[in-house]
Amino acid sequence: MKTTGYVTEIIDELHRTASLISGDEAEKLVNAIVESRKIFVAGAGRSGLMGKAFAMRIMHLGLDAYVVGETITPSLEKEDILILGSGSGETKSLVSMAQKAKSLGAMVAAITIFPESTIGRMSDIAVKLPGAPKDKSDDSYQTIQPMGSLFEQTLLLFYDAVILRFMEKKGLDSKTMYGRHANLE
Repeated sequence: MKTTGYVTEIIDELHRTASLISGDEAEKLVNAIVESRKIFVAGAGRSGLMGKAFAMRIMHLGLDAYVVGETITPSLEKEDILILGSGSGETKSLVSMAQKAKSLGAMVAAITIFPESTIGRMSDIAVKLPGAPKDKSDDSYQTIQPMGSLFEQTLLLFYDAVILRFMEKKGLDSKTMYGRHANLE
């Protein structure tokens, strides 16, 4: 198969995946972001990179957004939300973060393939993103892509959809957001 054929198949997979996401859970996440004072985002590996892109867009919306582990990240408090992107929902460092956030009284949201996972069960909001785990231990969702690629791509698209819904609810547009774009480049 040629490279363009793979691109077409990946897009088809993403289309199938997007149609399986719960709109109700997604709306709960958007509402929780609206009500939170600060938004903290975390994930490991490539899921973490998707989370960083999401945190950047949240900042462009004018909200206080932070990536867990960065040197300028403040402390999490009761009025805040921690959003965790984890395909397995079992990543040890993220489980610890969720436990700490819960002990502080903050809201926890999980974006995961497995809402019944450790992180999913302890979360206030658990959004299930269909996909194949990177270890292929559950092959109920077929993909041509390696490891967790389908989950990570779906995660980025989901995060962008959350941003669009937030913009719609708050009457924001790209022009407003562009004023918060980095300008020291």
